[in-house]
Amino acid sequence: MSGLPNAGRRPRLNVAYGSWDLIWSHVHRVLVVNLGLAAANLPLLVALQATHQPWRHPIAFLLFSLGIGPSLAAAFDYLGRAEEDERAPTADYFRAYGRLFPRAVAMWAPFALLAGTAAADAVLLRETAPGLALVPALVVLALLTGNSGVVAMVHLATDDSVRVGGRSCLAAFYAVTRRWMLGLMNLGLLAVAVLLVNQDPLLGLAVLPGCVLFVVRRNAGAMLAAALPATR
Repeated sequence: MSGLPNAGRRPRLNVAYGSWDLIWSHVHRVLVVNLGLAAANLPLLVALQATHQPWRHPIAFLLFSLGIGPSLAAAFDYLGRAEEDERAPTADYFRAYGRLFPRAVAMWAPFALLAGTAAADAVLLRETAPGLALVPALVVLALLTGNSGVVAMVHLATDDSVRVGGRSCLAAFYAVTRRWMLGLMNLGLLAVAVLLVNQDPLLGLAVLPGCVLFVVRRNAGAMLAAALPATR
């Protein structure tokens, strides 16, 4: 019967050239961000592979973790540039890393110190008598501080007028607490990314960070837009 579809013909995925170009531009920016993050944090990744109990070496891992802030700031800066130029070159990431490094380290350091201290204390106190009361508070403090540090890196990467200081750090804390739903979303995405990278470092680093940070940057931008007018 002529009205029946041809059973021997397989369906084809017909995607316009512009759609393919858009897809590959997203893949390109994700791969650039993933490569930059892995290269900038190579000492930390090697150290994590060398020990399964990083809390036993707090000073060493605190120093390694200082590189996370500049690498995140460079990633957020690159993602912003990629919105204007879909094929922004890889070198733009490393230029942003070098340009933002001094301010990013100075702004990231207090967040890393506070979050690292709270996390290490939570691990050490978990089997003690005061731990039942203190560990939940320390875990919340560590998560809130880490999340605020990420927001601070977005602020630094998207606004050249940001000055390193207590006011900028407090603005990041305020943004996270005021728009707490977006903060929880960012925290969940970052936690999933960290867990999956820990399970399969090669595949995780190749796929996840750039995708997660793309969403985190958008959420953090909305959080800052809502919080900053109230802090000025």
